[in-house]
Amino acid sequence: MTPPGRLERLSGWGRYPVAECRVTRPRETAEAAALAAEAPSLIARGLGRSYGDASLNPALTVETGAMDRLLGFDAGTGLLTCEAGLSLAEIFALFLPRGWVVPVTPGTKFVTVGGMIAADVHGKNHHRDGSFCDHLEWVEVALADGRVLRCSKTGHADLFAAICGGMGLAGLVLRAAFRMKRVETAQMRQRTFRAANLDAAFDLFEGALDWTYSVGWIDCLASGRGLGRSVIFLGEHARAGELTARRTGEPLESRKRGTKKVPFDFPSFALGPLSVRLFNQVYYRAHKDGEALVDLDAYYYPLDSIGQWNRIYGKRGFIQYQCVLPLATSRQGIAGLLELISGAGLGSFLAVLKRMGPQSFGLLSFPMEGYTLALDFPASDKALALMLRLDEIVVASGGRLYLAKDSRVGAAAFASGYDKLDRFRAIRRDWGLDGAFRSLQSERLEI
Repeated sequence: MTPPGRLERLSGWGRYPVAECRVTRPRETAEAAALAAEAPSLIARGLGRSYGDASLNPALTVETGAMDRLLGFDAGTGLLTCEAGLSLAEIFALFLPRGWVVPVTPGTKFVTVGGMIAADVHGKNHHRDGSFCDHLEWVEVALADGRVLRCSKTGHADLFAAICGGMGLAGLVLRAAFRMKRVETAQMRQRTFRAANLDAAFDLFEGALDWTYSVGWIDCLASGRGLGRSVIFLGEHARAGELTARRTGEPLESRKRGTKKVPFDFPSFALGPLSVRLFNQVYYRAHKDGEALVDLDAYYYPLDSIGQWNRIYGKRGFIQYQCVLPLATSRQGIAGLLELISGAGLGSFLAVLKRMGPQSFGLLSFPMEGYTLALDFPASDKALALMLRLDEIVVASGGRLYLAKDSRVGAAAFASGYDKLDRFRAIRRDWGLDGAFRSLQSERLEI
């Protein structure tokens, strides 16, 4: 029997790689559950914001965005219940004016709840609030044998730990419930610091562990005494009493940000080392130490105001490299990564450094206590060769790579960073999931 849907060319947000997949878009959770029971293999796909091949299955890719119903909200406890295809953007628009935010959010709001569970996403507050799944009350998934199970830390806990961060390989997520966080305003109190080098950046992060949010932009082409020079942004939700007189009348109102779209694919020469170096110099000098109130939307999602920004990297697409290193090896390891990148001349406009807290309970969850570095490179043979050398430093440092961003790492380098991988594989076998839920990424990584 031919699976439902039609053939389409798909990619992740990085536009690399591209695959021809049979795609279907169920509108009802019952329809999606039937697909899980009938299809030989499938993978779920939300809004396509994982960067590589994690949401690509040529046999059947199930786009969940039409399953987007809000099913309930308890204003006393903050418990929100919804279908897996509900987007973070919709939650943000509906609940921020009522004084609620999602407790952990990635760097874009154009993701689904199911996608946030699959990647166990983290934010700028991981060192304080953990990953998204740390706030997840329960999740309902469809299995290959036709069952729909509600899983939590106290019910089917082994499967729950595989679902959280399991990249859609432990069942098709249908519904979920998680706790929201109260805020008084739609503003953030942001404190900005410039760090002259990597050691100064680390010292600023370690000295700011009592701040809820922290993130750093890092100049990955700086070298010598300026290696790792950065701009660090700390943040707290502004209280009503901290707003200026002009804003006190509407503390939960967000300023509407204009969205500009990138109209065409940039040519490759626009992303050469000279343009990156110039941008980095201007960006570093443009930021001064100080404190200001900024819109929560702009602090959380700085790139969302640029529609289709992935086109900046040209037709060949780009590869995001995101790793996390343990606290004990972070300074030396990240310095080694930046030295390699600077020496290769393959700079990245979007180079981000964050402090991470303790590891989540998800078997394939990415975070560990230490530092994560994320960089974007235009897809090229030179970039792929550089990343193999970066992998060596990550493995030697006891770190790991983020599956939601990955499109090219080898199975051995991946496995070295995930000490619970064998347990994850065993749960997949025990529940009959290993043949049914697959992606190009899972096949490449031999999960």
